[in-house]
Amino acid sequence: MRELSTRFTRRRLALMVPLLAVGLTATACSAPGSEPTAPEDSGAPVSTELGTDPITLEMYAETGFPLAKALADEFTKQHPNVTFNIREDQFTVIVENAPRVLASDNAPDIIRLPTMVDLVKDGLLKNLDPYFDAHGWDKFPASQLVQLRLTEGGAERGSGSLYGMGLGYSVTGVFYNKKQAEQVGMTQPPTTIAEFEDLLAKAKSADLQPIMQFNKNTAGINFPYQALQNQFGDPAPIADWIFQKPGATFDTPASLKAAQTIEKWAKAGYFPKDANAIDYTAMMGEFQKGNGLFMFNGDWESANLDKNMAGDVGFFLFPGETAEAKNVAMSAPNTFGVGARAKNADAAAFFLNWVHTNDKAREISVNVGGSHPGGPAELALPPVTEGTVLAETLKASQQLGADNGAVDFTANATGGIFAAAITPEMQKLIAGQQNPEGYVKAVQAEYEKELSR
Repeated sequence: MRELSTRFTRRRLALMVPLLAVGLTATACSAPGSEPTAPEDSGAPVSTELGTDPITLEMYAETGFPLAKALADEFTKQHPNVTFNIREDQFTVIVENAPRVLASDNAPDIIRLPTMVDLVKDGLLKNLDPYFDAHGWDKFPASQLVQLRLTEGGAERGSGSLYGMGLGYSVTGVFYNKKQAEQVGMTQPPTTIAEFEDLLAKAKSADLQPIMQFNKNTAGINFPYQALQNQFGDPAPIADWIFQKPGATFDTPASLKAAQTIEKWAKAGYFPKDANAIDYTAMMGEFQKGNGLFMFNGDWESANLDKNMAGDVGFFLFPGETAEAKNVAMSAPNTFGVGARAKNADAAAFFLNWVHTNDKAREISVNVGGSHPGGPAELALPPVTEGTVLAETLKASQQLGADNGAVDFTANATGGIFAAAITPEMQKLIAGQQNPEGYVKAVQAEYEKELSR
């Protein structure tokens, strides 16, 4: 799954960066009025020329998401001397494998990054500062890259050197089946959590599946959980926790209330009773078959849903407790980096630059990835067809940016928190084997354990 990554340069919450001229979602964060630290110059010579010699780029990507392969195929079409060897794994597998894979003799040139801090601390990711200078990435909006910066040794996020780039800049929210929405009397997206819950109850009464959500292998129900957590209180304490600020804790009233709500929804049958046996692919298949009024997910599925459920799907940002609440959502780049031991680092950086600046690549990022392509502010956004899911998700990105509402995923707090605590404890919570207080404390305990290593 997608981890969404925001960064901070000051102690206060800095996840809200205004929408930039090209309509980029506020996926990055620096404190209001601050600028990221200038890139560190590693002094390593780099080349911006691809050349004509045969090159095979090793890529380690997340299974189930076609964007990386679609971009790789187009790149090879434009540059026939470059081919890709793409290995794909579930996100939780990448989380576990990334350190070992990056330390191997056959380290990938380009890798989907679960979280960067530990990898930077261990010297497993390449410092991209020389490429920042060589490719002119200073033309990119600073907020677009600030979340991918770390100071020396990975000590602080949001400043220092660049260690990653996005393959699309995504926003998460709620997809809905328009036909089923009509059945429950939904004429427009809900404007409060109470209205949303009322629709859940109506769907259940109408023998419809209120929420189609996966929870096998990775905690898909963390999507609705954090959507609630973001709205039940100031996100700043959890943002501090994600970025390992001293004294930060997961054990907050908002975290507990979100867990209590998830427990309530599970007991009410709003999630599939076998959610712990449903993986991401199965969830998408069920939703596309019409099994589910709502689905919490990200804009990377926009093109897929426009193709397979044309005209039958809508999208909205999860509402707050009041109609006046600002939009808040998990939103960030689909982060990729270059391995420190990459054999073709220059070509990998060339590819990452091409993804952001090539017209065809930007079109693919929008139409396949469903996300804003990023890149220099002066580049136009590829056109999209009105009335499509893609048009709605891009509009949601603009709404989120206008409210400065992008938030990182709690899954990114440490390298192992998602696999070791959030996933198993969320599975227990919806199965009635864990209570809300226990869930919150178990996640915090694993966090403290990992930070003490």
